[in-house]
Amino acid sequence: MKFDLELQREAAKIGMTATLGATVVTSMFMKNSIAKKTHVVAGVAFCGFALWHHMLYQPKKNNQIKKTKEEKPQLN
Repeated sequence: MKFDLELQREAAKIGMTATLGATVVTSMFMKNSIAKKTHVVAGVAFCGFALWHHMLYQPKKNNQIKKTKEEKPQLN
């Protein structure tokens, strides 16, 4: 099953929300070693989801470069 772009964007947003929530909740229990480890893992996961979310909103540069090269007339 292939995910379309909108579904990937929604999954990234949900992942960011869940991991940010876990980071906030575990920040209140930093003296507990399990909560501290969960806090770090959730923070790293949040960074990963944020990067994924950012990459999903970038334009496809390869297609744009190919189109501009095809449209420019060759001067020989």
